[in-house]
Amino acid sequence: MMRGSLTSYIDVAQIVLYAFFIFFSGLIFYLRREDRREGYPLENEAAGYQKARGFLLIPTPKRFRLHTGEVVEAPNFTADPRTLKAEKVEPWPGAPLQPVGDPMLAEVGPGSYALRADVTEKTHDGRDLIAPMRVATNFTVAKENGNPMGMRVFGADRVVAGVIVDLWVDRGEATLRYYEVETGSQGASHRVLLPVNFCKVNFTGKSIAVQAILGHQFADVPTTRHPDKVTKLEEEKITAYYGAGTLYATPERSEPLI
Repeated sequence: MMRGSLTSYIDVAQIVLYAFFIFFSGLIFYLRREDRREGYPLENEAAGYQKARGFLLIPTPKRFRLHTGEVVEAPNFTADPRTLKAEKVEPWPGAPLQPVGDPMLAEVGPGSYALRADVTEKTHDGRDLIAPMRVATNFTVAKENGNPMGMRVFGADRVVAGVIVDLWVDRGEATLRYYEVETGSQGASHRVLLPVNFCKVNFTGKSIAVQAILGHQFADVPTTRHPDKVTKLEEEKITAYYGAGTLYATPERSEPLI
C-alpha cells in the first residue's frame, strides 16, 4: 500500500477534496437561502399574486431583535402596499414602465425607493445619526476648506433655487450628508434637503450647481416632518426625488440620444 492511501484507489487527498466539494456546495446552498430573506417571495407580474421560488430556496422565518427592543421576522412575506403609478409600454412580462402623471413623483425608475422605517437612524448612544449643525454643535467647518453656508444653489437650468442655510452631518462617520436649502418659493420657512452627492460646489464662485433637477423643481422636494430630524423613509424619498430628476426633469432626458 502506498503511503497516505486508504486503499489501492482511494487516498487521503482525494477524501479531503470530496469533503471540500460537499462543504462548499452546502455553503452555497445556505447563502442562497439566506439572501432571500428580503424581497421574496417574488410577485407574479401577470397574475398579481406572490409566489415562492421553490420551498427549498426560501428559508424559514427567523426572528431578529433590534437594539430598540423591537423584534422583526424575515422573511415576512409582506407585499408592497403602494399603488403603482406607471403603466407598461408593452404587454409582455418585464416590459419597461412609463410613469403616469408627474414622473418626478411617480416613484418608479430612478425615482423608486424602499419602504424603510419611518424613524430616525440612531447612534450607539441613542442620538439621531444625521442632524443639522445647529443641533450637532460639536461639528464645525474646517477653516482650511471653504464654507458653503450662504451659497446660492442653481438648478440644471441655471435658475437660482435657494440659499444654503445649514449643513446636516453624519455623527457616526463625521461627514457631510445634506445641505439645507431655503428656497423662498413658498415663503422664507420652506426648506428642503439637498444630498451632497448631487452637488458640484464652486467655492470660487460661491455657488452650488445641481444637474439632477431644475430650479423650480426644488419646491416639490419631499420635506421632513420635524425641522431638525430626518427619518430613514424621508431620506429614501428625498434622494429618490433627485434621482427621478436625472431622467424625468425635462422631457428630453427620457428620449433617446439619436
